[in-house]
Amino acid sequence: MPADLQLTWELGGHGWADCTVSDRDAETVITASNITTAPEDLLTATARLARGATESRAQFNAEPTIARWIFYWEGSDIWIRILELPGDVHDNRGTEIWSSQQPLITVVRAVVRCFDSVAARYGESAYRGKWGEHFPRQELEVLRRQLP
Repeated sequence: MPADLQLTWELGGHGWADCTVSDRDAETVITASNITTAPEDLLTATARLARGATESRAQFNAEPTIARWIFYWEGSDIWIRILELPGDVHDNRGTEIWSSQQPLITVVRAVVRCFDSVAARYGESAYRGKWGEHFPRQELEVLRRQLP
């Protein structure tokens, strides 16, 4: 049986990556460009939640579309919504492409596992060569410290 939440980060051409997000019910693939700090934003948004923020956001630019991750508490779980937008516009102009409600620990573990897998698969030097930016080691370690 698949995990409740899975993320993968697959480097494509120089400066491009596909992030697959899935749970038991649905899956989506989000493209990200290195024109923004997408991996760092996702790690930081997750760390903010783990430190008690009631809402947090991350954004992946795919030139010209944007995938906006919106995380907020719903009861004892985190509600994750991913919107596709035609540019950097208000949320109400977006289309929801994926959503899920998960325990915080599940979200934190899935994001940490994702980037641990990236580091193991590519190595930090090859990651920089393909992505065009440094591996987000500092942000990953901050998030890892949030695990019980």
